[in-house]
Amino acid sequence: MTAERILASFEDQARACNGLGSPFTARLLRALAARLPQGGAVADRVLGWPGDPSSVADALAIRLAGGLHALVLSGQDAALAEIYADPAAVDDARLGDAVESALFGHAGSLLDWLKSPPQTNEVRRSVGLIAAGHWLTAHYRLPLRLSELGASAGLNLLWDHYALDAGGQIYGPADAVLTLKPDWQGDPPPRANPVIAARAGVDLNPLDPVRDRLRSLAYIWADQKDRLQRAEIALLLAAKLRPQIARADAIDWLEVQLAVPSPGVLHLVYHTIAWQYFPNGHQARGEAALQAAGARATEAAPLAHLAMEADDTSGSAALTLRIWPEGRLIQLGRVDFHGRWIRWGAPAAT
Repeated sequence: MTAERILASFEDQARACNGLGSPFTARLLRALAARLPQGGAVADRVLGWPGDPSSVADALAIRLAGGLHALVLSGQDAALAEIYADPAAVDDARLGDAVESALFGHAGSLLDWLKSPPQTNEVRRSVGLIAAGHWLTAHYRLPLRLSELGASAGLNLLWDHYALDAGGQIYGPADAVLTLKPDWQGDPPPRANPVIAARAGVDLNPLDPVRDRLRSLAYIWADQKDRLQRAEIALLLAAKLRPQIARADAIDWLEVQLAVPSPGVLHLVYHTIAWQYFPNGHQARGEAALQAAGARATEAAPLAHLAMEADDTSGSAALTLRIWPEGRLIQLGRVDFHGRWIRWGAPAAT
């Protein structure tokens, strides 16, 4: 991969950030692309990147942006923190100077951040989970057993503790720690009060909500204060409730979970912007495991697979649901990658 292509990947990510409502992160990435050719240990590592910098597995620009945000959140770089506090008041030259200073002055820390891919904990993705949870409860009238793939810190394993404002109708507990209010399009889902019988998740590198708080927050774009506030509240909840998250390969774990019968419970397997990170062979194994478990499902022990994942339609994720023993595929709608809006199109839950 040439240095020119690597720098172009920063521009590609900048355009994506603009589209997702983070103009400052877009400016930051462009400042990095302009200053990295000045050299240094971080620049050498970035411009000599051996993989595909734009791939979801590498996400090189986001790795570096996360490292810079961590310097601010941890109080390690006062000059950078001043800019992050009011980026609109800072011109591109001053931003570039602060970025260049950080690249040289905090090289060791930034090199550490480049070693591992980003992990996101976007709480607002729970808008689709809450709506689907109500739909499934209305359809089956059974408690839910949750199994989340790519759970990270487990924030979206706790979706039943959040409320959803679906066009003015509120779903969730009266004492919800958060109320998620997407731009809702479509009819509201049925109101069914989901009951969670059990919950567990898996991640190759599960994050502890206390020990890894900085990592959980650093990948949230700095000018999106509402996202940061939601994540902080959800991390406090996760620190209190401690959802069970295994450190394992997602498909190895899934095969074990699907082998455990759940009589009298609907087993809901789900993932939000995670399946695309699994190697093709793992995806095939996961699909085979789901199909085999679906063939064993009964009306007394049904299985559901909920996916919020990117597809051929750019700019948003498909929200799809498969249920067994019916063997039915249901298009629930589409949702913004950060849960800012949802187009709900589920059929009636009969």
